[in-house]
Amino acid sequence: MAEGDHLYNTYKPPQIEFVRGEGAYLYTDKDEKYLDFIAGISVNCLGHNHPVPKAALIEQANKVWHVSGMYQLTEAKTLAKKYCDALPFAGKVFFTNSGAEALECAMKTARRYHYDKGDVDRYDIIGFQGAFHGRTFATINAAGNPKYVKGFGPALPGFINLPFGDHEALLEAIGPNTAAILVEPVQGEGGLRPLPTEYLRTLRTLCDEKGILLIYDEVQCGAGRTGKLFAHQWAEDAEPDIMAVAKGVGGGFPLGACIAREDVAACMVPGTHGSTYGGNPLACAVGNAVWDEISKPEFLDQVVRVSNFLKQQFEGLKDEFPDVVSELRGKGLLCGMQLKKPAIEVRALMLERGMLGGSAGDNVLRLAPPLIITEDHVREAVDILRDCFEEARKMDDFVPE
Repeated sequence: MAEGDHLYNTYKPPQIEFVRGEGAYLYTDKDEKYLDFIAGISVNCLGHNHPVPKAALIEQANKVWHVSGMYQLTEAKTLAKKYCDALPFAGKVFFTNSGAEALECAMKTARRYHYDKGDVDRYDIIGFQGAFHGRTFATINAAGNPKYVKGFGPALPGFINLPFGDHEALLEAIGPNTAAILVEPVQGEGGLRPLPTEYLRTLRTLCDEKGILLIYDEVQCGAGRTGKLFAHQWAEDAEPDIMAVAKGVGGGFPLGACIAREDVAACMVPGTHGSTYGGNPLACAVGNAVWDEISKPEFLDQVVRVSNFLKQQFEGLKDEFPDVVSELRGKGLLCGMQLKKPAIEVRALMLERGMLGGSAGDNVLRLAPPLIITEDHVREAVDILRDCFEEARKMDDFVPE
């Protein structure tokens, strides 16, 4: 049996093994170099082998690795304060190991909040089609994607899925059982679709009027990826009540968090929730180092500059290849293109030419490079994409299933 055959077959990776990374590049065991424009699916925000989080990890590894939440977690308390100081709504933080766990905590918090107020029947969570919130039972039901729910038993009650951005449908769906509205400010898996900033404000106003909690899933679009620390911050007066984060906040180390208003989180008393590894000293030491880098104004300014340059270059590709590219998608460095040719096949062409990318719904070529990329990295990527698009012109047009 070949090495690796004991892993679940939940992924179909190419026969490429990366053994080291540096900045925006990964290297194989054969020393082949790849430009990384997916960053572990929006995770490696500081690229590979960044000296700051690496030093923090090594320093913490020489102290203590794990004690659990049964005891004081110094690194977690430090990081939680940084989050709360930076977010006007935030008062309490629960640390997790992943985005799905952060969403589980967010949804439990929302339901428990209403339960503690005596509204025991307010448990419905309204979401939008095209969303992705994780692979647990609750998160696949919250997103409602038939592809992910199929084969795992009956649908869980208490979740309502509406057409993306359909406000009339939302108004009709809200009722006495509604506990929360759950949205991604920028849908990732759904095809890199940002919600307009004015709509985020509309949701905030609606939730205030109806006594509903507003939950943001910023697992993929947060951690500086759009040029703000969190994507919802492009909108004024659109703060959530609860927010789930992960991916980039750990810079490659498993880390997530549920961040909530203090009065909302007050319902989560001992016994209501827990996590053996949540707040792990190693993870939070890295998280502190990552936060200290991405929260620098000059860092975020550079993300905006590079993303604007990238968008300009992509507009040029769209004009050059109207038979391949139909639309630019995304926000900041969570970006991509809706293609007229199969995105998965274009992604394979990229791999052959030494560039890593991803795909998403709506036949979108998804790109989420490290936030430390420069204009030179963008030029290199555009040259590779131009070559791929020339080849893609020979393909049949994409036909949706």
